[in-house]
Amino acid sequence: MFCAVIVAAGSSRRAGFDKLVAPLAGVPVLRRSVDAFVAAGAAAVVVVCPQSRWEETGLAGAGFPVPVSRVDGGAERQHSVAAGLAALPAGTRMVAVHDGARPLITPGGIRACLAAAEECGAATCAHPVVDTLKRADAAGNSLPEKVSRENLWGMETPQIFRLDLLLQAYEHVKAHSLVVTDEVSALESLGIATRLVPGGANLKITLPGDLELAELIWTHRA
Repeated sequence: MFCAVIVAAGSSRRAGFDKLVAPLAGVPVLRRSVDAFVAAGAAAVVVVCPQSRWEETGLAGAGFPVPVSRVDGGAERQHSVAAGLAALPAGTRMVAVHDGARPLITPGGIRACLAAAEECGAATCAHPVVDTLKRADAAGNSLPEKVSRENLWGMETPQIFRLDLLLQAYEHVKAHSLVVTDEVSALESLGIATRLVPGGANLKITLPGDLELAELIWTHRA
């Protein structure tokens, strides 16, 4: 059984507004992410978010064809993910962890990532780095070091895994007091590699301008 954990417990400080409640083509950003996983065939979706956000996005009273539930988050992202994993229904075999602020993920993109994870146990949506990379000093001045972008990828979500592997990785992270920024890093702490799956436009809304760009992309798709 394939289920999803959507992480939406952050404060949106950098955006300056609650980006997860903000409308994307008339529908809250967080609801767009939930809708994508329901359409992709997830048997259940656990949303990690505050009760207030759950209500403001209309998820509290929404009727879905599959169970969509809410749990509170933790102090760090990894604690929020752990809370979501603990709320998954019995029988879950594959789990996707997704940032709620990536509302442009498509059901097709989710299925492609899931297919790769079914094959090798761990997969994530990602994109090859195309920008020129520079390293800077503490004052923000560029250094002459050449930073190759060959074989460099930017991580996205969903990140999809066999649930037993991800639980094992999080047990290792907790036992060794590690701090990880995503689930790929958690698995790497066990020496397990993750398959990188390129997809389409799947930006994370972080700043106000990102929401405007997402609106343009969504409108173009429609």
